[in-house]
Amino acid sequence: MANVPVHEWTLLEAARRVREKEISSRELTGAILARIEALDPKVHAYITVLPEAAAAQAAACDEEQAKGALRGPFHGVPIGLKDIFCTRGVRTTCGSRILRDFLPPYDACVTEKVLAAGAVLPGKHNMDEFAMGSSTETSFFGPTRNPWDLSRIPGGSSGGTAAAVAAAMCFAGVGTDTGGSIRQPASLCGVVGVKPTYGRVSRYGMIAFASSLDQGGPIARTVADAAALLGVIAGYDRRDSTCVNLPVPDYLAAVERQVKGLRVGLPKEYYEGEGFSPEVRAAVEKALKALTDQGAVVVEVSLPHTSFALSTYYLIAPAEASSNLARYDGVRYGHRAEGAPGLIEMMSRTRAEGFGDEVKRRIMIGTYALSAGYYDAYYGKAQKVRTLIRDDFTKAFEAADVLLTPTAPTPAFRLGEKTGDPLTMYLSDIFTIPCNLAGIPGISVPCGFSAEGLPIGAQLLSKPFREETLFTAAGAIERVLPSRRVAPLEG
Repeated sequence: MANVPVHEWTLLEAARRVREKEISSRELTGAILARIEALDPKVHAYITVLPEAAAAQAAACDEEQAKGALRGPFHGVPIGLKDIFCTRGVRTTCGSRILRDFLPPYDACVTEKVLAAGAVLPGKHNMDEFAMGSSTETSFFGPTRNPWDLSRIPGGSSGGTAAAVAAAMCFAGVGTDTGGSIRQPASLCGVVGVKPTYGRVSRYGMIAFASSLDQGGPIARTVADAAALLGVIAGYDRRDSTCVNLPVPDYLAAVERQVKGLRVGLPKEYYEGEGFSPEVRAAVEKALKALTDQGAVVVEVSLPHTSFALSTYYLIAPAEASSNLARYDGVRYGHRAEGAPGLIEMMSRTRAEGFGDEVKRRIMIGTYALSAGYYDAYYGKAQKVRTLIRDDFTKAFEAADVLLTPTAPTPAFRLGEKTGDPLTMYLSDIFTIPCNLAGIPGISVPCGFSAEGLPIGAQLLSKPFREETLFTAAGAIERVLPSRRVAPLEG
């Protein structure tokens, strides 16, 4: 990799070179900050860039290394965070006006673990407001653009993280996934995105959207990089009551394992729906061939309640959002409307000014679903259907070790194309939502390009806490279908 530009190194390669003193953290971080300065005005992947703080962190890493000390596996390497993870003393906005000046007094668990691993934080990534969106167009700070085609969306809600990784403005990042918000943008930006099992990664300090669905996970340019980063951020945290106390396996070792005999399930419901791009179908078929050529076995499975997943999600998620976002009242923190004659008026005006249209839409849907007289008819029934969806996966995994599906029904669409039609926008997550409802892990791995040169991803799903199986299957696809992981974007 001697002739490969610094910014195109993988996360693991960059970490190795810093560790072996082939490059200093100052030089590595400087190269990434220069790239952010040159490219981010076009892409807008960052809400907050931290050039001075990052340079100081890099200098500290070099000084520690000179004394023979390494903080961890990513010592001195720039890794970004979605602006949903609290960072002590660093602005954390969640893409919303209501938190545009919020300075958290503590770090999220994910932030702590990434920094403890030695990473340098170059900045916080753009996102759909409160993670509500599929295109990163609902951000108060303006949309992010896809670095493969600046006229198109990068996906969402972790679109800023996926775009930053794809444009090599950081070596990896951590996003969040509530209904596909890591996997869908990873697919549209041509990178790897992992949604771990619910409870595998602590949600402490991760600003809540829908608490029973949210999960943090890595976005990286290779399967091995994603595996290494998940190995750092996964693990038990007593501050999160939903975090599971289980050992963290060696995900990196799983990437190189063989898939001979692996049972790959094809859920027929995922391949029968309308709006499924022929280009996406062809690319996913190549991913399947990559697995079968290496000895994997194909089995057909059924997930009969798949057709109810979208409507189930859009009752449960807004209901939980309605409850979680009630805390933004202008009293304790965040934006406060001025000049209101009384407390009720101040709270009402604060929320009217502070929240965008999509957030207001989901709060209203959720409040209605939870209201007296409608709770059992809507939210209660949705939870029952959620159980049926989870049971479908349990039965499917009796016949298959992994399930292979498309990640998104189409390649990236154009900015503004679906903003006027929320229902069409919601369909962007049709293949990813069931995974969140069931709490199982999923990964999106690049598997091809459209005729217009836009990336396409394949999704793999497995049993709860079997992320190693996902990394093994994704690694096998990557070996056969290697693709350019850095978007051809120049400053």
